[in-house]
Amino acid sequence: MLAGAVTGALWSVLAPPVHGVVALTRDGERVRAYVGGDADHFFTAAALFVGMLAAVAVVAAVWLWQWRAHRGPVLVAALAVGAAAAAGVAAGVGAALVRMQYGTVDVAAAPVTPDNRVHHVIEAPAVFFGHTPLQIACTIIVPAAIGALVYAICAVAAPRDDLGGWPPQEFEPLSGRKTTADGAQPVGPPSPSH
Repeated sequence: MLAGAVTGALWSVLAPPVHGVVALTRDGERVRAYVGGDADHFFTAAALFVGMLAAVAVVAAVWLWQWRAHRGPVLVAALAVGAAAAAGVAAGVGAALVRMQYGTVDVAAAPVTPDNRVHHVIEAPAVFFGHTPLQIACTIIVPAAIGALVYAICAVAAPRDDLGGWPPQEFEPLSGRKTTADGAQPVGPPSPSH
């Protein structure tokens, strides 16, 4: 949770704000537009958020892999739940901090008149790629999936069946026999040169 709060605070400092204008048309309507390519900052900020959470998930997975005594499915499940919770905390902290810093854009209250038709505004960056529940859920779940994937890669790379846990476990063969049915020592496949 602490890593999520720190990530959200760091994101709120690094995420670029969106510069725009509220303008009054000739018909008297108020319209909102973005200056230059600043509309791209909505994507940039959300991508930065997911990237920072992915980095935290990778570091957490590698750090948890070092805890040899508890390696296994329980730890990877805790990693996934913790990464999702940290992503939720990061989203909440980041959104709250950028809202406190930039506020909201109220198009109806913008001080535009027929004499002063344009008002410049700065909008807070977006935490998520969109506002649908699926987009929000994907942003929260992606770091958990990345952390679980990194942990799984570590598990696959472990040369031992016990995942290198301590103390090492020596596994005995299922049967007590060390010879064949005829009493001879087992022989491996013949060499290709013979």
